[in-house]
Amino acid sequence: MRLLSQLQLRRAHVDQLLAGVDLLTRIAKTSEAEMPRWENEQAGEIDAFLAVLTAVREVAPAPEPAHPNHPVPAPAMPAAAAPSAAPEPAAAPNAKSAEQRVLRVAAENLNRLFGLASESLVESRWLRPYGVSVARLKKMHRDLGLSLDQLRAQAGAAAADERFLAALTEAQHRLASCRSYLTERLIELETFDRRAINLSDRLYNEAVAVRMRPFSDGIGGFPRMVRDVAHQLGKEARYEVVGNETPVDREILEKLEAPLGHLLRNALDHGLEAPAVRLAAGKAAAGLVRLEARHQAGLLMITVSDDGRGADVEQIRAAVLRRKLVAADMAPRLSEAELLEFLFLPGFSLKDHVSDISGRGVGLDVVQSMVRAVRGTIRVTSTPGEGMRFQLQLPLTLSVVRALLFAVDGESYAVPLGYIVRALRLKSEAVVTTQGRPHFELDGRRVGLVAARQVLGRTAAPSADEAAVIVLGEGDARYGLMVDKFLGERELVVQPLDPRLGKVRDVAAGAFMEDGTPVLILDADDLAHSVDKLAAASRLVTSTGKATASGHGRKRVLVIDDSLTVRELERKLLESRGYAVETAVDGVDGFGVAQQGAFDLVVTDVDMPRRDGIELTRLLKADARLKAMPVIIVSYKDREEDRLRGLEAGADYYLTKGSFQDDTMLKAVADLIGPAVETEAVQ
Repeated sequence: MRLLSQLQLRRAHVDQLLAGVDLLTRIAKTSEAEMPRWENEQAGEIDAFLAVLTAVREVAPAPEPAHPNHPVPAPAMPAAAAPSAAPEPAAAPNAKSAEQRVLRVAAENLNRLFGLASESLVESRWLRPYGVSVARLKKMHRDLGLSLDQLRAQAGAAAADERFLAALTEAQHRLASCRSYLTERLIELETFDRRAINLSDRLYNEAVAVRMRPFSDGIGGFPRMVRDVAHQLGKEARYEVVGNETPVDREILEKLEAPLGHLLRNALDHGLEAPAVRLAAGKAAAGLVRLEARHQAGLLMITVSDDGRGADVEQIRAAVLRRKLVAADMAPRLSEAELLEFLFLPGFSLKDHVSDISGRGVGLDVVQSMVRAVRGTIRVTSTPGEGMRFQLQLPLTLSVVRALLFAVDGESYAVPLGYIVRALRLKSEAVVTTQGRPHFELDGRRVGLVAARQVLGRTAAPSADEAAVIVLGEGDARYGLMVDKFLGERELVVQPLDPRLGKVRDVAAGAFMEDGTPVLILDADDLAHSVDKLAAASRLVTSTGKATASGHGRKRVLVIDDSLTVRELERKLLESRGYAVETAVDGVDGFGVAQQGAFDLVVTDVDMPRRDGIELTRLLKADARLKAMPVIIVSYKDREEDRLRGLEAGADYYLTKGSFQDDTMLKAVADLIGPAVETEAVQ
């Protein structure tokens, strides 16, 4: 065989080489017993591949004389065929090599090891406050010594008895000896404290490393998939990865491959334009598809984005109307964020035909299901002409998170710093009350103010001239959480709550302070939902400390939906018939509200974050106090299998949201619980 000085590989060459890789893979997976039959059946494919290799070799340029000190240059690969990657940090010195021996360990054992390592990390911090106490004792000895010195000076001036002076001298010597001994022990304690903290930190870091794997371990097949799909669609794509070495929990990493594959195929099929269209729009012919993983505020953030055309919001609105998913008068009021949520409905597509590559909605419901299964969230944003962005927020099983600690009614709480917009002290004169709702100005925006005591169900606090306020939320959804006092920032080892507790409202996890005091780490999203619920029910405490109440004597209905537009539409529809309505923003919030209040009926959506309507219905029917309460499921999903799932879970009615256009839902409500009041229906 001739030595090739240089071979310019084109897309056709790379296609054939990759086909050869596939061929070799199939050969490797064929057993020896099946090999003779396989060779006969696939002989033509093997011969064709060998012929292609021979043809490539024959058309290669003539070799140039190679100098011993000048190696033959590597073949060049065109940008459209070669995946590009962002620079990655160098591997850590203690990174495990592939040659190391691998042990199979049960996941339960790893979880217990991780829990013990976390407890060790917390316990090691206990010595530090104890050391501070010993140092305080040392200062008290010094003060006592100074008092004895003053007593000797006074006694000497008064010509005191010699025996008294001798006893005083002996006491001073004993005190000096005690101080010396205490100093030595304090030094030893500080040394042991440093060693214990160092050892527990190393143990915890190693436990984390055992449980985590680099992000790259779960995305190895994506470069080939991106290239093949782009080629099949006649498009050019650059695939970029950021955060290859980001540690990811093993269980989550195993579940990510299929959802991320769906998102990448959607980006290629629906996001990127054809090369000619991109060039006409002033873009590069090759589109960019980017996959990024990073840690932020104790969460794993994974982003899939492209620089394509973005989503046509009006096209989505038209598709929603065409499928009669909403009433005609309701569609114009749907926000862009609410319209983009329709992309996650099963079977929802903007294409006239569904291909085997992707379809908006075909596959995206799988992504949403996986994210919700691990109690995460997914957000989608689109910029017309610039591209789309899907962001997955997934939990880390355990993590050290830096948080702001604060006190509410004598209890300690924490919020991760990543969720906090600002922490400030607010003068009482800066608070303005409009229509019974307190708010204040921040950066030119009006921010609602709510007492943490009210959200957390604590006793009311006395009024003060100045309040400690934590600003949370994004954009127009910001709000100020008024707490009793700030306790400072801390690094907390997150301790997941016992699974038997289920999801505790407004609480994400627990932790321990250095002195062993337990701390509840609050769920920022939960807090926002609780504030929304209080505001929607007009139960936010006013500046006078009073809350409004309504609905006495009327039948009460609980409406649960994560869409503000749908939630308000249902509430107004039911209130127009005289029912007293309270709302909740998702399944977790709804179950908590249902347990606290006496309701005659629950109306719930299906697809909601954290807990969907099917799971919520099962929980309601399994509760001895709530199982007799009727449940109506109102969903965009109109498939027969979805309806059967809802009815099997215990729902009394399963309606589509198109029922808003007529009296179907109102008739179902009246059929289950009758009119709003027993004496007569309120018209």
